[in-house]
Amino acid sequence: MFQANGHTVGYMGDGINDSLPLKQADIGISVDNAVDIAKEVADIILLEKDLMVLDEGVVEGRSTFANMSKYLKMSVSGNFGNMFSVLIASIFLPFLPMLPVHILVQNLLNDFAQLGMPFDHVESKYIEKPKKWDLGGIKGFMVSFGLLSTVLDVLCFLVLWFIFGYNNPDMAGYFQCGWFMFGVISQTMVIHTIRTPKLPFVGDRASIQLTLSTLAVIAVTLVIGFTGLSALFDLPTMPISYMLWLAILMVVYMVFAQIMKVIYIKRHKDWY
Repeated sequence: MFQANGHTVGYMGDGINDSLPLKQADIGISVDNAVDIAKEVADIILLEKDLMVLDEGVVEGRSTFANMSKYLKMSVSGNFGNMFSVLIASIFLPFLPMLPVHILVQNLLNDFAQLGMPFDHVESKYIEKPKKWDLGGIKGFMVSFGLLSTVLDVLCFLVLWFIFGYNNPDMAGYFQCGWFMFGVISQTMVIHTIRTPKLPFVGDRASIQLTLSTLAVIAVTLVIGFTGLSALFDLPTMPISYMLWLAILMVVYMVFAQIMKVIYIKRHKDWY
């Protein structure tokens, strides 16, 4: 009855008669000295007479689920947005927007930036009740934040094309380097917006592990783009004046991402 009404049900038992409800429950809990059939169908077997391990497990599990949800939303929205950005650039540009090696390095850096995500903390109100995967919410998030990423990519294209004049095949390397830097840093910065329903950096701060991983990726990207290390990735060195426009684009991205987040929460009544 509880499951039919959408509740998550746990059941504890150790006898033969408990085997069916143990299997039926979302989480079956038994003990080490239970009958074999009960232990066989149980999801959790307690080795000690201490129920606090269940409390700790529930809290850790719900925190892990929330962080997995953050990571999934970041990944699908980022990939969805990049797909459209590459499509748009391929239609209008007379050269490739990025080479395969640039895309590979960008993906590696973005993945490294999210290494601290499993260690990120979750607000207490988001672990008070169990949550399930909301595919509709994930799809809506993917489309809305993915398209926002595409819009900002197009703005970056316009800056590189019209303001810096990287608008011919001879200047393709500079265009590729500029978009490479924007792509890595923007997807790294937006982690701090997506990870919390509050205002990032002010209302809620990331864990030290996630903060360090994102700062390291931003620093590495800036070093690659503005120093001779860019040659290792078949890229030229960007002029230091691009730093200002990169900062402006980041501010615009973060502001619109925060606005999109507020709209999403009002519509879906939840964030994780």
